[in-house]
Amino acid sequence: MSFELTFAARNVLLGAGLLGALGGTLGSFAFLRRQSLLGDALAHAALPGVCLGFLISGVKAPLPLFLGALVAGLLGALFILATIRLTRIKEDTAIGIVLSVFFGAGIVLLTHIQKLPTGNQSGLDRFLFGQAATLLPEDVARMSWLGAAVLVTVLLFYKELKLMSFDADFGASLGFPVRRLEVLLTLLLVVVVVVGLQTVGVVLIVATLITPAAAARQWTERLGRMIGLSAAIGAGAGLVGAYASATIPKLPTGPAIVLISSSVLVASLLFAPNRGILWAMLRERRLTRRIRRENLLKDLYRLCEDRDDWNLLLPAVLLMGVRGQSAPQLARSARPLIAGGELEERDGAWRLTPRGKAEAARVVRKHRLWELYLTRKLELASDHVHRDAEAMEHVLTDRAVAELEARLGFPETDPHGRPIPAAPDLAAVGGRP
Repeated sequence: MSFELTFAARNVLLGAGLLGALGGTLGSFAFLRRQSLLGDALAHAALPGVCLGFLISGVKAPLPLFLGALVAGLLGALFILATIRLTRIKEDTAIGIVLSVFFGAGIVLLTHIQKLPTGNQSGLDRFLFGQAATLLPEDVARMSWLGAAVLVTVLLFYKELKLMSFDADFGASLGFPVRRLEVLLTLLLVVVVVVGLQTVGVVLIVATLITPAAAARQWTERLGRMIGLSAAIGAGAGLVGAYASATIPKLPTGPAIVLISSSVLVASLLFAPNRGILWAMLRERRLTRRIRRENLLKDLYRLCEDRDDWNLLLPAVLLMGVRGQSAPQLARSARPLIAGGELEERDGAWRLTPRGKAEAARVVRKHRLWELYLTRKLELASDHVHRDAEAMEHVLTDRAVAELEARLGFPETDPHGRPIPAAPDLAAVGGRP
């Protein structure tokens, strides 16, 4: 394995990096507009153009093949837009039609070319799976100036494209030329797709558009940051994939780039804050534990309230029957409450401390106010509101509860005639504010 790069390898690195940055930039708009398959359809639509470029020119020079792909891609894009506007066919169906029809035509032409005397030397099959090693300095130069034109266009129309990505109907109501902007964005996608065909091929080009954008979306809520991050992920995947292909024998460049960007996507799906799967599981686990602790406090409160004895020691076996929990489950919920000074344990039984009673009163207060709200405002039967209140008591904020209490006229009892606890002074008992 050699880590020294030749001039050709450095050329491939530069081209792959440029393609990744361009794909990440335009892919962000396609991803947000839920047009992930549009890039795939445009790539497949470009294939017959490549073949016709070869048949018309009779040579495998890059320029006629590039122009043929560009024209075919534009025709495919316009066909999709026209089908959506002029017929009742949905967008996904129009994309599927263009993808299959144009790709089928491309395969027929490719098969015909293979039978020609010069067909085997045409090298057109590299457009199916990409062959980055064939990138020449003039190819990279063409990618550079086309990419610069695409980026300048995005900067000039950034505000309009941003509005279209989130709410095209609202943009139309403000007087923005939404249809012309859709055509512009589609044309920009066509340019990027055609630029990338030689590097990653028809089959994998959609990955360079959508995968970096999907990964970037996991990390941010702002479009500008998403575009920048997506371009960086795309460029990084292109550079690393091309470098790996140049240094590891028989490793194709296009698939290597896709695997690198896919790895970033998987890591983003797992570890990104707010949207990552592991963080979501951690939040859900914390919420479940908090709900179990609050339910234990509430059960103790209600049992003491029923017996009118707030110093009562309640055995675990009695609490196990309230919600059908096992002794270990109850013990896991009780341990942090004992450590936090909200429960007192003695001989296997538990008792609410002043702080625990205040915390329990806050939960019970939310539960009974919500039950009253459902019966008064929504006119639900009092025996049908307990389950909803069981869920809401854990998510209502103190501010929302105060507003709810004011709207209900500061009631003293719930629909069942039980007293609604006053807002506890948690600070006085050392509880959470």
